[in-house]
Parts: sequence; structure tokens; C-alpha cells
Amino acid sequence: MPSDLAAKRGEPSYVWRSGQERRLKMVAAHVPLQDKYILDHGCGIGTYALQFRKRYSPHVYGFDTEAVRVAEAREDFPGFIVSVAEKLPYADNSFDLVFSNEVIEHVDDDRLTAQEMVRVTRSGGRIVIFCPNRWYPVETHGHYWRGQYHFGNTPLINYLPDALRNRLAPHVRAYTATGLRKVFADQPVRVVHHSRVFGGYDNLERKLPAPFGKWIRTVLYSLENTPFRFFGLSHFLILEKI
Repeated sequence: MPSDLAAKRGEPSYVWRSGQERRLKMVAAHVPLQDKYILDHGCGIGTYALQFRKRYSPHVYGFDTEAVRVAEAREDFPGFIVSVAEKLPYADNSFDLVFSNEVIEHVDDDRLTAQEMVRVTRSGGRIVIFCPNRWYPVETHGHYWRGQYHFGNTPLINYLPDALRNRLAPHVRAYTATGLRKVFADQPVRVVHHSRVFGGYDNLERKLPAPFGKWIRTVLYSLENTPFRFFGLSHFLILEKI
């Protein structure tokens, strides 16, 4: 069920399933992680941070804007803090990796957030971003109608012109490839990798009779290697600070 924060901040990863496992492996395939200093940017309850620490490095830090989520994350990470993404309480050049999973679409100022992400990344370090693709056929963050928030998936909202789209979903952004890169356009970074990926669809696999759920997921993943990746759920962007 959605929490009271769903409209404003989205829902963090509460459990570790195949979708999260896949994203972690994608990061590990592109970014050195062993014993690196890692920032979980918008850590939620620390689901990804815990896996980074278990598998790769003891030097894992995190913040989130919601105190209730940080309090839960602190059970495993006492040093996790409450902060906003636009003003990070970390020194310049602190991290080898800044990992941001479905966060930047929720911040008040995405350009200032990008600036802060770059500032705290070391030269040669990397920033990994997953965030919503404007051309995915469904808006997954719910919508507003007549002043009321409705949680859940809503088809085709993101295909509307900005003026209409932003009235229905003023609480969350969805990016085109060009739009996402523009957020970092004035920053000292280079693009290492940029693709679109489909989701984990773990709930779909559970609900459908075997093996249909797994077959659908396999087909969608295969589309990532075709022009149909244009319709993927999320951008997968890796930047290197130069």
C-alpha cells in the first residue's frame, strides 16, 4: 500500500527482488565498486546501501529528505542523515560513486541537485542515475484529478503536452534523453553510458500463471537491445566527473 509520502516523494525500494538485483548488477558492470566511497543519493530505507556494503565496500553513506525513512535506515547505517538534495552536507570530492535511483524526478530543483551531485563526486568518479523515461506508456507515480491524488499507474499522461501533463502529474518529472542530459549540461562531466531499461515486473511475474510472467519480462528485457528501448521504464545514465 502507498505511504502518506507517495505523492510527494514516491516509494523507496522496501524489499530486495530481481528488479533491484538487476539494477545493482548493471551498476557493477560499469563502475568500480570494491572499497570505494559510495553515496546512496536519496537512500530511502537503505535497501541498496545495504547491498553495496555487503558486497563491495564498508564506505557507504546516505541521505534522504524524509526523517522517517532515515530513521529506519539508521538501524543498519547509524551515519545516514536527513538532507535535501539541493544542499548536501558533504565536502567537495568526497565520493567515488554517487548512486541515485529514481530520485531526481522528485526534487524541487533538479539542476541544483545535479550541481551538488557533481560537486561531491571525486575527479574520475561516477554518477549513476535511474529516473523515469518520458516515453514509457504509463506514469507510475499516480496523478492528480480535481485536487485529489490517485496512487497507481496511469496510461499515457506523459505523452500529453507539458501544460496538460504537468497539471495531472505536478509532483514528479519524466525525462526525455535530451532533457535529462540538459540537467547536467553545464557541469564538468562526460557521458559514459546512457540507455533505457525496463522494470523488474516482479509483481507481474507473481500474479500471472507460470511461465507467462517470466516470459513477458524476458521479452521486455530483450527489447532493450532494439529501437523499442525508446519506450523503456527508466533512463540508465552514467556520468564521469572530469
